[in-house]
Amino acid sequence: TWKIVFLIVPPPSLLSAYPSFFCSLLGIGLVTVVINDAASLLGCSVGLADDLTAITLVALGTSLPDTLASRTAAMADDTADNSIGNITGSNTVNVLLGMGISWTLGSIYWATQGVTDEWRHHQTAHGSYEQLYLPGNPDGGFIVIGGAISFSVTAFSVLAMLCVALLFTRRRIYGGELGGPKSAQRRDSLICLCLWVLFLVANIVYDQVK
Repeated sequence: TWKIVFLIVPPPSLLSAYPSFFCSLLGIGLVTVVINDAASLLGCSVGLADDLTAITLVALGTSLPDTLASRTAAMADDTADNSIGNITGSNTVNVLLGMGISWTLGSIYWATQGVTDEWRHHQTAHGSYEQLYLPGNPDGGFIVIGGAISFSVTAFSVLAMLCVALLFTRRRIYGGELGGPKSAQRRDSLICLCLWVLFLVANIVYDQVK
């Protein structure tokens, strides 16, 4: 089905591949929207909170292509630069452009709209915007509630530093971030998997006790 949908992408030989590039970006964006909505519906049906759905189902659906691309780069390239850089570069785009562009557009829109009935009556878990934010924001504005993001980012940062320490240790012992004896490869892959599971467990526990 997806192959039929992506027939709209022009061949790379057309106009120096620019139409192919931008049509591919559009297609990836549409697929991401579908994955996000499907994951949200699945999370709602099984009782997962939105923040937990985002770091589990949505993250898996949108990050698996990066994982496969990094695996291909690790097998084909002489160095680990592309395989690791693909992951860090992808997350940088997600954070800086994904949130930056959408939040900027949202800020511009609500700065021009001001306080509307929609803004006043927008409901959160603790009440409406009119009750919570109007006294401190008489002109309205674009408001993003943090929720559990501070804990999630802190947990991620700590575990990410442990992962970087693992890569540094591998460079000192085996001469590179990837490769080495088969036993070391399996051991370090298991360590990285455990770090991911620990991140999920920490967020689930925090969501239950907060």
